[in-house]
Amino acid sequence: MNPMKSTRIVRPVLALIVAVGLSACASVDTASRNAPIAASLNAPLDAGTAAAVAPSETYKVTAINVTVPETLRVSEANRYYPSGDIVWREDPIGNRYQQVADIMRAGLERGVARVGGERPVILDVTVARFHALTEKARYTIGGVHAIQFDISLRDAESGSLIMPPRRIKADFDALGGAAAIAAESRGVTQKVRITNQLARVIQDELTRSDGYQQQATGLIGAINQL
Repeated sequence: MNPMKSTRIVRPVLALIVAVGLSACASVDTASRNAPIAASLNAPLDAGTAAAVAPSETYKVTAINVTVPETLRVSEANRYYPSGDIVWREDPIGNRYQQVADIMRAGLERGVARVGGERPVILDVTVARFHALTEKARYTIGGVHAIQFDISLRDAESGSLIMPPRRIKADFDALGGAAAIAAESRGVTQKVRITNQLARVIQDELTRSDGYQQQATGLIGAINQL
């Protein structure tokens, strides 16, 4: 076989193998609910999202409690897919738990601000996984933002549990290579995209009777967009 032709065949295959490996952290899962519940940072969310499915009851979030357990493992390794529960690089090296909590709170607050409900509730959130991209993955092949957390709702007056804890998988495809660089030049960083995703997810969760429905990601997500 011609050596040049062989090289052209092998390289795409290797790239596909790496891409599949990076997408493995985000399995496709159909969301189930225990009970029905009612762009850039400057860009508006889709106004039609909240009206897609009428909820059986609407809520007004009066407080958000975000917990990032220190039992979660932080990884600073610059690999395509480092082991660990928290991978975050856009803030200076420091307290990653606090940095993740701040991002989560910003996104969730932005989302609940668009929920015009009636019953006052408290939203409790516990982060289970927060995987953004390492430098190596971001500026080459990209990957998946694996953002997973447990949520529950409590009545703001009595404190009684309205919605038992349930796992939300807010995973979505991350930009890589030239697309990531182009986005950054417009101010659309990983933090901006993750904040927007969290806002959309919680808006769906609190306004659709079927809640937020997990997106297909990685290779499956790419195929679905063809």
